[in-house]
Amino acid sequence: MKLEKATIFIDRLRMLAFHGVLPQERKVGGEFLVSLKVTADISKAIENDRVDDTVSYAALKDIVVEEMEQTSELLEHVAGRIAKHVCRTFPQVETVEVTITKVNPPMGGDSKGAGVALKLINDKTSGF
Repeated sequence: MKLEKATIFIDRLRMLAFHGVLPQERKVGGEFLVSLKVTADISKAIENDRVDDTVSYAALKDIVVEEMEQTSELLEHVAGRIAKHVCRTFPQVETVEVTITKVNPPMGGDSKGAGVALKLINDKTSGF
């Protein structure tokens, strides 16, 4: 057998963070949901049951928490930092998908949230 594709993910990690363009958002904070999906060759882990041969979702969670703790105006910037941190930590990652949802955005409308979703390819030749 040959592994065609493997995805490791975190689905809607809920946290308080201080991101936004408005000063009040950065002062009071708000609820965010972060989802992260990475693709990587984990064929060794399938065979040997060793966490060192995969992309640990616990380590991915720690990366998300660390980057979400750094206040930013734009979610695009936060999502980009998360993706870059993942690729630095796990060079075997081929793609990274990050979705950040601000649960109660101050935009004068009733919604379940607003945010950003990025899908990036780890182009090891460009230094990403």
